[in-house]
Amino acid sequence: EDEVKGLFYLWNDALATLDPDVVAKRYSSNAVLLPTVSDEPRTDYASIKDYFVNFLQKKPQGVILESYATVGNGWCKDVGIYEFTMGATGDKVKA
Repeated sequence: EDEVKGLFYLWNDALATLDPDVVAKRYSSNAVLLPTVSDEPRTDYASIKDYFVNFLQKKPQGVILESYATVGNGWCKDVGIYEFTMGATGDKVKA
């Protein structure tokens, strides 16, 4: 479970690059992104990258408030509550 939770920090580090391509590459080919500041699900690489083009302009950095990691045979998931601080404005958003 700690290794699964560590994936969040790799993703958060990708956010810090401010490069939407770097962030989008953190997602699997069959990912579904339910974005923090959008009501449009993103289900492919192009749409995930497109979301991060705008989101990264806010310079987000996240912390885990609650985490529920599950590990299966050849898969894992980590769901929970996160809080993002937008470095561009100082605003905080929970997701």
